[in-house]
Amino acid sequence: MSAALIDGKAFAAGLRERVAHAAAHFNAKAGRPPGLAVVLVGEDPASDVYVRSKARACKEAGLRSTEHRLPASTTQVELLALVERLNADDTVDGILVQLPLPAPIDEAAVLAAVSPDKDVDGFHVVNAGRLATGVSGFVPCTPLGCLMLLKDRLGSLAGLDAVVVGRSNIVGKPMAQLLLGEHCTVTLAHSRTRDLAAVVRRADVVVVAIGRPRAIPGTWFKPGAIVIDVGINRLPPEADGRSRLVGDVDFESTLDVAGAITPVPGGVGPMTIAVLLRNTLQAAHQRAGLPFSSLT
Repeated sequence: MSAALIDGKAFAAGLRERVAHAAAHFNAKAGRPPGLAVVLVGEDPASDVYVRSKARACKEAGLRSTEHRLPASTTQVELLALVERLNADDTVDGILVQLPLPAPIDEAAVLAAVSPDKDVDGFHVVNAGRLATGVSGFVPCTPLGCLMLLKDRLGSLAGLDAVVVGRSNIVGKPMAQLLLGEHCTVTLAHSRTRDLAAVVRRADVVVVAIGRPRAIPGTWFKPGAIVIDVGINRLPPEADGRSRLVGDVDFESTLDVAGAITPVPGGVGPMTIAVLLRNTLQAAHQRAGLPFSSLT
């Protein structure tokens, strides 16, 4: 048996095309494009690459992207003042504060300052509460992208036994809530889970987001399980001087067991920016009082 590959790159490309079509329709109705403001503090190289990717994706999809690049010396007071200006700006539908923020800025305080109605990252406690209680709101981009891939592969998820490995606020917890919303029986596992292998082995669907390269071997999965690997880990350079990206799942050993799996790269990664565009479009429609299709 060889697992089918879940092509997140292809799905994300299709989602971005649907966003572009819907954004053009919104522009015609509202007289302006949907707007995303991205705030980057400091000069973290990985964050800089990600921000530039977001700007390029916005342009291709017909969204207006504005970047606010601040020096690492920016104070929390100055950053909060910028967030408040963006909250009040009618041309801005979504606000994304790129993490991590340099010390001593309090990330939680900054995220809490973003208007929940412009919180396209889905990190605000109001949107976390909406998700937990089944009320419509903004969902973090990566877990929502994972759910889209699962539903595209399986259709209905109702009744499936799902295990999420990792309990972060960004992926693990919202992923578990989304799966509950699809009527799965959900276990949220983590570093303190007893006999983690046994917990994983009973699941029809496993989502792994722990940030540890190749931490979950193929022997832990039930034959035919659907495996969503959220991890993106860069290994040290090999003899040829080149480094590799790998997931949190041992891909090679899992191929012989799983029914389907997301590769790294090319699986979950491309979904994050595509869903960010989709969330920004959702925010624009809601602020303009226009109906919004989920685009899934």
